[in-house]
Amino acid sequence: MKDTSSAVTAGSVDEVHTLLDLAVGALGGGRRDGQHDMAEAVSTAMTSGEHLLVQAGTGTGKSLGYLVPAVHHAVNAGERVIVSTATLALQRQIMSRDLPLVAAALADRLPRRPTLALLKGWHNYACLHKIDGGYPADDAGTLFDMPRSEGPTEPLTGGDDVPAAEAASLGQQVVRLREWARATDTGDRDDLVPGVPDRAWRQVSVTSLECLGQRCPLIEECFPERARALAREADVVVTNHAMLGIAATGSPNVLPEHSVVVADEAHELADRVTAAATVELSVASIEHAARQARRHGGVLTTDLDAATADFGSLVAGLPAERFPEGLPEGARLAVAGVRDAARGVLSELKPEPKAGGGEGGADSGLKMAQSSMLQIFEIAERMTGEATGFDVLWCSRGAEGGFGAGMSKLHAAPLGVSGLLRTNLWSEKVGVLTSATLALGDSFDPVARSVGLERAATEADGTEAAGPAPRWRGLDVGSPFDYPRQGILYVAKNLPTPGQQSTTDDQVDEMAALITAAGGRTLGLFSSRRAAERAAELLRERLDVPILCQGDDQLPTLVKQFAADEATCLFGTLSLWQGVDVPGPACRLVMIDRIPFPRPDDPVKAARARYVESHGGNGFMQVAATHAALLLAQGAGRLVRTVEDKGVVAILDPRLVTARYGSFLVRSLPDFWRTTDRQVATSALERLSALG
Repeated sequence: MKDTSSAVTAGSVDEVHTLLDLAVGALGGGRRDGQHDMAEAVSTAMTSGEHLLVQAGTGTGKSLGYLVPAVHHAVNAGERVIVSTATLALQRQIMSRDLPLVAAALADRLPRRPTLALLKGWHNYACLHKIDGGYPADDAGTLFDMPRSEGPTEPLTGGDDVPAAEAASLGQQVVRLREWARATDTGDRDDLVPGVPDRAWRQVSVTSLECLGQRCPLIEECFPERARALAREADVVVTNHAMLGIAATGSPNVLPEHSVVVADEAHELADRVTAAATVELSVASIEHAARQARRHGGVLTTDLDAATADFGSLVAGLPAERFPEGLPEGARLAVAGVRDAARGVLSELKPEPKAGGGEGGADSGLKMAQSSMLQIFEIAERMTGEATGFDVLWCSRGAEGGFGAGMSKLHAAPLGVSGLLRTNLWSEKVGVLTSATLALGDSFDPVARSVGLERAATEADGTEAAGPAPRWRGLDVGSPFDYPRQGILYVAKNLPTPGQQSTTDDQVDEMAALITAAGGRTLGLFSSRRAAERAAELLRERLDVPILCQGDDQLPTLVKQFAADEATCLFGTLSLWQGVDVPGPACRLVMIDRIPFPRPDDPVKAARARYVESHGGNGFMQVAATHAALLLAQGAGRLVRTVEDKGVVAILDPRLVTARYGSFLVRSLPDFWRTTDRQVATSALERLSALG
């Protein structure tokens, strides 16, 4: 680890405290001790080289707690800092408000004004060459093989499941995109308001593999190249966990040279890296690559077509389940046939030398064909190669009634990513990881282990780094909230243990009593869409309060309606467990139907638990319980958002107090006053309701 201590003055920590006060004052805020403790710890980590996990509860002001020392370090030490987030909302907040404010507030106290940049994956930017007709039009295959988003995972306006009735509007959307692309300075999809569906965006963008690079006639005007050039010169670069995932899985040049990585919303980092490294193979994706090769490469795909037919017949008969011992022999041979045929097509997809440089359109079409075929080859090789010992392999089938119903796909995901993160992100960089929920069961070890800082007894991804584990420390800077006085944790101990049935009659009775006492004002967090919908349906018949349910409208619209009317309830699933911020009397009750363990058929988590158990560990505690603790902490955190907020978190699952693992889960929650007496909870809600 590089020692940068000589690059900063002895009083750098004191200076960071002063600069933090300046930045907070510019926002009109006041001093928060936890925020100062965090800033000091972050500054120390950046200069000492010791990795830091810092838990900063809601209301701490953690963004400024790491941005101030990040800007200070980057300018004074001359070492670039990467700031990464998991969600679009936080990325926008940092880049449009927090970071410019910090840079402006600190500019006069630093040797020079800080420079800032935003960096996303290639596909997030419009391609001017494609807009000018330099690429051939995409065919219908884009419905099946949309490139994996390289940005934060969060719903965008529209989606890629555009109904047939809206197909005619695709042309209008593309015309609008072309007009916008000629006016925008960034070409960034997130700057387009309102947004467009993925199908429309695909018509004006390319992936990094499809890009012509220096051969592009518009390289000087290229939006993603411009973004990367700015990032290479900036002091602080804001990106996302998906980009960190790409860097961690073997593409280090995806990020500019840097010395420090700050990962906000770090509780999601391991899952986002896993998602970035997950691939799938289907008949539709292979056929699309073959069409590209024939149309734009002018090659025959006879062998690949035959291999695709064999693959399709074989995969259609596979069970929709995980393959713990690797692909069944027949499936492995079918995938190997696709791999070999794809290799043959790739060898023919070579550009012929042209004396004066090729036609841009022809080069572009060939690049698209090569990109599609290379992806098929690499995925098939991964599924059949020796490295599958470190991959989770499974088959899925499209849900009935939806687009792609009955369509079978093979998937591969890394069994673990801790070694990848340790080797490719933390070995030569300083890592600062922060979130409101990092200490699970009063310990940072579970999260540290998942992101490669705490070395497990046995690694799951085959990338065990030599030498000792990285040096790191965990710090909980607390929260400005008085949780025992502001909130009650009620566990419905007398309810039956939840089974397979979604929302039992006993649970509905419990919900009705709690919601009635609260006068509505309820955020209902459910383990499944079916459970949320059933609860909403039954309670609408029994209660005289508006009940919104996820799926009734776009989620941002539902959250706004919930916040605007105190009598309204909002029920939903995972999207509501994290990121919903509704302070004030509109949310007095957060109701959780059951402990959110991962689904038994989740192939990756099931495989990880099995791996831990096979090496003498407790798979349930390390995987399922850790997953549940993280979600519970995030869900319970929806209740108290300001120092004035008060209310009840009701968990309708008695296992929280009856099961042996319950204490671990409870220790992961905010320190609310606890009770198992429903009368205590309803009385408190009634008193709050009377206050308005």
